Amino acid sequence: MTAQPLINTDDFVLNIVDLERYPIADLTQGAGAEFLAACQQQMEQVGWCSFADFIKPEQLEALTGEANQLLPEAEELVIKRNIYQGAANAALAEDNPASKEYTHRALQLADDQLPADTLIKQLYKSDILTDFIRQVQKKPTLYRCEDEFQALNVVGLEPGSWHAWHYDTTECTVTLLLQPAEKGGEFTFLANSRTDEDEDHEAVARLLSGDTSKANILSRGAGTLTLFRGGYSLHGVTEIEGSKPRISAILTYAEEPGVVIDDDINIRIYGPRAKKIIESRKA
Repeated sequence: MTAQPLINTDDFVLNIVDLERYPIADLTQGAGAEFLAACQQQMEQVGWCSFADFIKPEQLEALTGEANQLLPEAEELVIKRNIYQGAANAALAEDNPASKEYTHRALQLADDQLPADTLIKQLYKSDILTDFIRQVQKKPTLYRCEDEFQALNVVGLEPGSWHAWHYDTTECTVTLLLQPAEKGGEFTFLANSRTDEDEDHEAVARLLSGDTSKANILSRGAGTLTLFRGGYSLHGVTEIEGSKPRISAILTYAEEPGVVIDDDINIRIYGPRAKKIIESRKA
């Protein structure tokens, strides 16, 4: 007899995800096993997977409404950094990307600003979703990040803003697009542009100069879940046009339990509010 997976019937995913199209509740057999194998193959070959209409329409409407209600509480953050999440180092050669500063402006809600009973926080806490993301990457273990700021974020890019080119601090980035821009706001990335040992300097320089001809450009609709190797793929979001913000949720995971991010990175990303919290704790 084939062992059946133990599924938590209270898991939020069972109510919010289109399980007929994306059978993530049981990846051990049948349609679920076939779906998982296809996802794993794509992740291995190109470094990303994207799932349109991952969220059921009625639940997506509730998630989007919730995000629009929360955003007025968000701070507008202006982040200046090089593409490696650090401060620009003018002492380096001019053609070294670490010597250049790029500005990113966004409305950003950190994890500690998202109440536990919000729909997006319940989705992030789903064990079924976490295990699906683990298996797509063929990781032996995967845990939700425990950083007080970075674990789960809701980000609003207003018209006229964009997300500057950067690498993430974790290997795989998971995003859920809640509200696309009316125009623009395209997710653009160089898949696998670096490894732990090296970087495709020519491709990176081309992208930083404005040439996107070799980049992946994903036009995504509301409710699209995307997994990509953000720690190894230089990426950003093109300028937002229209009258409404582009809103996305960023879900962060790690292979080890209890992962938190360096204070200096959190201060650079989340600004004065995070700095005050961190310094108060240290005092």
